[in-house]
Amino acid sequence: MHDKNSLPGLRRRGFLAATGAASLGALALTGCGSTENTADGGKDDGTPRKGGRLRAAFAGGGASETLDPHLANLFLDVARAKALYDKLADYGPDLAARPRLAEKWESNKTLDRWQITLRDATFHNGTPVTAADVLYSYRRIADPAGAYRAKASLEPIDLEASRATGERGIEFVLKRPTAEFPNILAAFGAYIVPDGANDFDKKPVGSGPFRFVSFAPGRSAVFRRNDAYWEGAPHLDELEFVVANEETARINALLGGQVEYAHELNPTTGRAHEGKGRIEIVRLRNSAMQAFAMKTDRPPFDDKRVRQAFFLIADRQELLDGALSGAGEIGNDLFGKGYEYYADGLPQREQDLDRARALLRQAGAEDLKVTLDTSAVAAGFTEAAGIFRDQAKKAGVTIDVRMGSKDSYWSDILDSGTLSCYRSGAMPIEAHISQRLLTDSSTNATKWAHKDFDAQYQQAQSTRDEQDRAAVYERMQRRLYTEGGFLIWGFADWILGTARTVRGVAREAPANTLDWARFDKVWLA
Repeated sequence: MHDKNSLPGLRRRGFLAATGAASLGALALTGCGSTENTADGGKDDGTPRKGGRLRAAFAGGGASETLDPHLANLFLDVARAKALYDKLADYGPDLAARPRLAEKWESNKTLDRWQITLRDATFHNGTPVTAADVLYSYRRIADPAGAYRAKASLEPIDLEASRATGERGIEFVLKRPTAEFPNILAAFGAYIVPDGANDFDKKPVGSGPFRFVSFAPGRSAVFRRNDAYWEGAPHLDELEFVVANEETARINALLGGQVEYAHELNPTTGRAHEGKGRIEIVRLRNSAMQAFAMKTDRPPFDDKRVRQAFFLIADRQELLDGALSGAGEIGNDLFGKGYEYYADGLPQREQDLDRARALLRQAGAEDLKVTLDTSAVAAGFTEAAGIFRDQAKKAGVTIDVRMGSKDSYWSDILDSGTLSCYRSGAMPIEAHISQRLLTDSSTNATKWAHKDFDAQYQQAQSTRDEQDRAAVYERMQRRLYTEGGFLIWGFADWILGTARTVRGVAREAPANTLDWARFDKVWLA
């Protein structure tokens, strides 16, 4: 999955940068008075307070929005879904799976059958969460007639053979050994809904920390605290999501006191307001990989020496500073910096133009000319393309920057072209490999296809011992570092803004992980 699928995955325009007119009028209409946004009195000593309504501004999807959690694509969709629903597992800050509705899991020796035990939890209507609800949810997602987000993630499960072993027990039968099965339970969009549920926009019932109150697609959604939540009731009385598609609308609404939380601010905005005292800027590190994708199945990048030369052309710090205003950290041509299994022992690459020229000469690619596809589809793309064009010129490479359509960019670069700007949200390293780097991966933007690499992945998935499995992943990453198709130059911060009264926003939570948009842990001071 590339950027359009990075939650991980981005299939609709607007997932990372929604377009359309800002809904400031909607903010004013749906916002509440200051007394309604005030928590219980007392001094601010860091102790969570109960009460108040928090208003959170996100880019939205217009009148077609839905609260169906299995259709969640936009960040707004996912934030609303995790307020109303739960998954069996979710990703921690290192992108390792953490138990949620699943209290525990264990596999058989061959890693092709997994027993799940559910925790004691209830839906908003008071009925318990059972194995029947889990199986219904997963079978609904996997329905060939549907277009549900987690369908591909659930593919390894044989849902016909899987069965309930009791009210709170499920045996999942897999089609092949899968050591990272808990990642499937944490898959984006794999929420648990009540058995038979199919009406999600009028009165949705979940097991999450907030209960449904109202929903106006493209405008707002209001939820109320679930006092019976299995992990403890939220601090807030109410949570309201309001739509503001333009970043300027979100920051202005925050500065004007119309909202208390503004999602997805750009680096320039973050820098302008950080430390100034009016609002708080929160940076979620390692949230978005920034890269150039080289197609390894066609000239000139079918020669690994050309790919290696491009690795050495990049001045990563200059790219970070110029394209992202320094909001992030440099990359080392491997996905998932700081995540579980990341190969952090490899030397940090630095620009070496002499060595790059030598490699190009060896490959017979002196005076190389190549087209770099980019688009305004994501922040920093056009800037990164211009900077890299100038860097390549110093190595004798001429890059022609070609602007693509925001509407079709991700589908255009998947199969066409030779070099493109690329980005991805957070996902486990295992998922990055399976979705992008195997011969049959559906979103293989670099066309990396090696049967021995595929076999290593299957070896990792069949390896029960975690240290042995980590060693396999490290060997795979060493090969990608040496000759892969992703020139990963940086990892961008995800930037949020909050009112100074907001407390409890997690700072060690890459976008799309468990503690991102965790409004049940937030309170108003």
